[in-house]
Amino acid sequence: MRITFTARHYKAPEDLKAFAIEEVQRLTKYYDGILECEIILDYEKQTQIAEIILSVNGSRLTARERSEQIRKSIRLATDKIERQLKKYKKKFNKKGNDKLTIKELAAAVEE
Repeated sequence: MRITFTARHYKAPEDLKAFAIEEVQRLTKYYDGILECEIILDYEKQTQIAEIILSVNGSRLTARERSEQIRKSIRLATDKIERQLKKYKKKFNKKGNDKLTIKELAAAVEE
């Protein structure tokens, strides 16, 4: 998985960057097919915004969260994208299983 990190309107400290990358890397235990990940941190007045964009087999999953603390925003966005990733994986696996059953049915009809 290729990870790009962007901080808008401020320079992010190295420990925050490491924290964000570590949080995103834990998503690989749910799905191996993540091709690219973009982490975008933003600061608007008193609100800290974290946005995570995953590229997965031709699809893009996006999560954006805002709170008073940037680490909390990163955790919330990671949790949101984790749910989306599980749903995507379930949908992806279900489609593959349907194709197998159709082939099995066609073979059974021919016999």
